[in-house]
Amino acid sequence: MSVGKVAAGDLHDLTSVADELVTSLMFRPWGQVSTSVYETGRLVSLAPWLTGHHERIDYLLAAQRPDGSWGAPDGYGVVPTLSATEAFLAALERGDLGADPRVLREAAGRGMRAVAPWLAARRALPDTPAIEHIVPFLVCLINGRLTVPSAGLPGAEPLPLPDGTGRERLERIRSWIASGAEVPQKLLHALEVAGPAACGAPAIRPTPIGTVGASPAATAAWLGERGARDPHEPARTHLEAVSRRHGGPVPVGLPITVFERGWVLSWLLRAGLRVDVPPEMVADLRAAIGPAGTPAGPGLPADADTTSVALYALALLGVPYEPDSLWAFHTGTHFATWPGEDGSSVSVNAHVLDAFGGYVARRPEASSRYGGTISDLAAWIRDRQEPDGSWADRWHASPYYAAASCALALDEFGGDSSAGAVHAAVDWVLDTQRTDGSWGRWEGTAEETAYAMQILLMTRWRDDRRCARAASLGLAHLSNHLTSGGAEHPALWHDKDLYTPTAVVQAAVISSTHLARRI
Repeated sequence: MSVGKVAAGDLHDLTSVADELVTSLMFRPWGQVSTSVYETGRLVSLAPWLTGHHERIDYLLAAQRPDGSWGAPDGYGVVPTLSATEAFLAALERGDLGADPRVLREAAGRGMRAVAPWLAARRALPDTPAIEHIVPFLVCLINGRLTVPSAGLPGAEPLPLPDGTGRERLERIRSWIASGAEVPQKLLHALEVAGPAACGAPAIRPTPIGTVGASPAATAAWLGERGARDPHEPARTHLEAVSRRHGGPVPVGLPITVFERGWVLSWLLRAGLRVDVPPEMVADLRAAIGPAGTPAGPGLPADADTTSVALYALALLGVPYEPDSLWAFHTGTHFATWPGEDGSSVSVNAHVLDAFGGYVARRPEASSRYGGTISDLAAWIRDRQEPDGSWADRWHASPYYAAASCALALDEFGGDSSAGAVHAAVDWVLDTQRTDGSWGRWEGTAEETAYAMQILLMTRWRDDRRCARAASLGLAHLSNHLTSGGAEHPALWHDKDLYTPTAVVQAAVISSTHLARRI
């Protein structure tokens, strides 16, 4: 069950639409997520025995762009293009029955021609998880398959490795896993980069539901050929369930239970929608938060982002829970997504600010424990604002997501010192609205329009006439999306490739539609 096309009359009672969305979270507890070219390509290569193999090949063929690439612009297409290309070469090498070798060879050749110039130009790659491992892993696989006559592409030159990547890191990972030493949980999500060393790795065990690293690719890599021999192996039955659920193609991450519930509830409740939240969902959200925080779902490490949003949602629900588990992610200057993170995220720190601020607002006696950190966090976020008033982030391709996360947290919990930063964000949103009333990085999207409207309508400048005019134009765009069923939301969220958490995005659209209708 999910929320799709909405009758025009129902827009006047968006609470019922929001209630339907919340109910859908209980019916699909693993999460509602778009399919992934990268992850689907890995299953074509690793698990041809799995239900839906030919549907996965058809999906990849249909998703190829006219220029031969897969995925989004600005380097986001490198990982999915490499994965789909290697998948077709693997199918050619095996001589998969039912797959037209001429079609696969042509598609693989077009993929090679699309990605080779990007790699050769030594351009910077997007900051997506494990990209420094995934790109050399796939490049080496492709180059190796080019030497096999059945998979080779006449005249194709080996692909170069981009700057900052190489085989050395991969070899260290493979040696580590083969040694039987404990594997960091965050590495499990991209276990497939370990190649043959991943298969049956002695220190790795699937979760009770059968997933390794909340990733179909990682699970298939751990299974290896045992998956073909034993249909009752729990990891295989998990992959079967994920494949059947999506008709063959698979998402990049599943399950995302806590992540999805935290974001959906916080978007809706922050906008003032009075939704009917099942008490067992509230209890589950509370129970998920342990001394080290909570992961997005089983198989993933605990992270500050999911922990913070879950805590903020609980505060909005009227059951605030002590946020002391977040100290495990404190670096001294800011909060890391997980301990040992390379780089930093403004949206994660904005969500930590929400969690601390939301708790103190409902437990004023806690201000002595969190007040100083709240002020420090607000200053850290302000210092990372771009000159044009936006923010950029490592967990989302769109600056509108980062700006909404930061502007809303600063406006509510950042004090008067943050007023200038919030006003600059409002001006940036007003300056970047498209002629059709939408907002977006590459094109106008309902998701990014929703984030822009939140900045206009949920901060202290909500009564500015300019904000009302811009929001009314944005409302027409969102209303049309809801009542028409709209196109699928483009993938903008960072994982191994871009993806869409569809219920989360729909919650943002519903929330901003509700806010705009109130004015």
